[in-house]
Formats: sequence, structure tokens, C-alpha cells
Amino acid sequence: MKGCSNLLWLISFFLLVTVQNFVLVSIGNSVIRDTEIEGIIKRISAPIIDAAGMFPDSVRLYLINKDEINAFVAGGQKIFLTTGLIRSTQNPNQLLGVIAHEIGHISAGHLIRLRRELAKSNNTAMASQMFGLALSLLSGNPGFMAAAGSGGAHIAQRSLLKFSRTQEQSADQAALRYMEKAGFSSKGMLEFLQILEGQDLLSESTQDPYIQTHPLTSDRISFVKEHVKNSKYTDLRLPDKIKAQHARMIAKLDAFLDAPHKVLKKYSAKPNSPIKRYSLAIAHYRDANLKKAIAEINTLISDFPKDPFYRELKGQILFENSKINQALLAYQKAVAMLPSAPLLRVSLAHAMLESNENNVVTKARIHLRYAILKDRRIPLAWRLLATANGRLGHLGLSALASAEYNLLINRKRDAIKQAKRAIKILQAGEPAWLRSHDIIAKISPE
Repeated sequence: MKGCSNLLWLISFFLLVTVQNFVLVSIGNSVIRDTEIEGIIKRISAPIIDAAGMFPDSVRLYLINKDEINAFVAGGQKIFLTTGLIRSTQNPNQLLGVIAHEIGHISAGHLIRLRRELAKSNNTAMASQMFGLALSLLSGNPGFMAAAGSGGAHIAQRSLLKFSRTQEQSADQAALRYMEKAGFSSKGMLEFLQILEGQDLLSESTQDPYIQTHPLTSDRISFVKEHVKNSKYTDLRLPDKIKAQHARMIAKLDAFLDAPHKVLKKYSAKPNSPIKRYSLAIAHYRDANLKKAIAEINTLISDFPKDPFYRELKGQILFENSKINQALLAYQKAVAMLPSAPLLRVSLAHAMLESNENNVVTKARIHLRYAILKDRRIPLAWRLLATANGRLGHLGLSALASAEYNLLINRKRDAIKQAKRAIKILQAGEPAWLRSHDIIAKISPE
């Protein structure tokens, strides 16, 4: 898994902490990037997004590595789901219900309304406290409220939650409308609300943040229950393929996020299946048992030779155990099967550059430039591109790539330093020279 990106008003920049397939990016919480999981969520939610009149590629989904149950929207058409929420869903219908609800917030423009609500206050301190509260509730980071007075904060909280209850009803209505239009059962949405209903009676300190940011009411649950009762799609089952993808996603998150011994105990007891073997391969790899990990993943590759993600995992296992040439072969096959995936391209390029073979640097650079063209939010891609450009003698472009990398991870001083270095080397007026000036202006607009 890999990670990166920036938001508009909620989050400024992420800080890269590790590399390879499982990359955590710090925003107070950690954001996970993974081609397979992102693809599964994108595929199952595409009909809902389409029913809302939006383009699937215009909605960005982010996975936050946090055990608590939460989901929120921010910065326009960005949906954030915690791994705790995803792993708490027992079937894909429940996850679809959550996503449909968040899309309801987006389509209704609730973020814009929230900003207006904050701006209405004539009391600057109150507006600041409400803004801090919104950031704290949505991000799970209490630091945003550190400067707010406790008395004012309680008033702000009551105001914000009162405002959001109306939004929740509106988002529910939109979600049910979109699911009906897409031909999906809303039973999962009702099931998820009923799971959370018991938390409504808990003290705020023990509630999951989803309850605090999505206040439940009996009217909300009754409304959804009534829709489920009357919908012609209520008993419609999702295809087995979607259920299998959901189960595989949960198992992969379990295997990467839980302690290896816990994963081995949980999945060893299950009946033999590809999902079981996938989980065990990841657990053995994380438990530093290379022999068992490779043996397990090899059986999956043998049985499912066209699955790119088994190849990707094998590449990761070999790469992180310094078997670079073998990792190269695995990554090359993964990219050949899924050439449009930028994260896979970055992994392949990383292995190429680590091989220290001069004849592959140009190819690595091609993969990195393709990845960045598809997704500029990958800090590792920029860092590796800086390395590749440097080895090829493109020192100005290397400095620019370093500036882009430092900009993404919020090292502003280093970004300016590298951008200025690029300006000195590049030809005045060329696109890279202009981009270097843009980076400086973005950080220091004055």
C-alpha cells in the first residue's frame, strides 16, 4: 500500500513515513494508498456516484488508518473512510450505504453551507471555535481545538450538531434516492445505522466519531426503515463477485493492520480459500517468515496467474528482503497485467533504481513520469524521479522533482531551495522553469 495527497480546507499536507505497497502518510491519522482496495471501493461505488449525477473519477476516496468508525467529506468531492469503518461492515451493502450517505453530503453542498454557517457568527472567537471543532470532529485530531475555550466550545458544539442533524436527514434522503436509482438494496444502510444505534446512548468519550459527526435520531432510522420496507430492491442480492471482493478487501486490511500472530490465528482456522492464503501470505511476510510467505503467494500465483495483486505482493516481499532482481520480475508482470495503475509503476521503478543497473534508469523514468501524469499525489514517485533524472544528468529536472516531493510532504523550506536550484539550471521560459517559479509563489505568495 502507498500513500500521499492534500486537501483544501481540512488538511494541508501529508508526511511520508514509509515506502512500498503499504505506505502510511501522516495527517495526524495515517492515510493508506493501495491499488487493489481503492479499485474495489471505486468499482462498487461507481453506480451510486453515477446516480448522483457525478463522474466517478471526480470523486476521490481516501482510506484513513484508524480503528474507530468514521467517514466524512472534505475539500469538495473527497470522501474519507477509516479502516475501522470498512472492517466493521459485514457486507458490501453496508459500505455502499455509508458511501451513498457521504455522496449525499457532497451533492447537497453541505460543506459550503457549513462554511457559511461559521461565517455568519459576528463573534470571531466563536467562529474560530466552531471551525476548530469541525476540524477536530472530522479529522479525529483534537489538536485543532487546543486553543478554544471550553465554555465557548460547548456552545459551538451544540450549534454545529444542531446544524448537522438537518444535513444528516438530507443526506439520508439523497442516499436512498441514489441507491434506488442504481438498483441497489438499502437494507445494508439500515443495518449499519442499527449497528451504530446502540452507541447513541454511550457517553461522548466512548462513542465512535461517526456518531458525533453523524448524529442519529429515531426519525432518521424510521425513515430508512420505511424506505427499505417499500423498496422493490430490498431483497435484491449483490453479485457474488462483489461480495468476494469485499471479503478480500477486509482480509487484506486485517492482514496488514493486525499483529501477524493474530492474523495467523484468525485465518488459519478458516476453511481453505484464496482469501485465507492471501491473508496468511501477508501475515508470514510481516512476521519475517520469507519462506512461508513466498510459498503461500506462489500457490496463489499458480492458481490465479492473471491476478496482478498476487504478483504485486510477491514483488513487495522480495523487494523488502533485498531480492531486487526477483522483485523486478514480479513487478514487471504486475504492471503488464495492470498498466494503468500508477502505484504499481512506482513500485517497479523503485526496484529498477535499486538494482543499480544503468540500462534501466531511462525505463524507470518513463514509468515514474506516467505514474505522476496519472496521479501527482505520490511523494515517492517524485523522490524517485529526482533520483532518475539525476542519474541521467538532467540536474534541473532532478531539482524540480525534489521541489515537488518536498512540497507534497510540507517541507516548504526545502521545496523553495530545490525550486531555486532548478531555476538556476533550467532554461528560462521552459515549462519546468515556470513550474519552479510556481512552487515558490505557492509557498511564498508575497
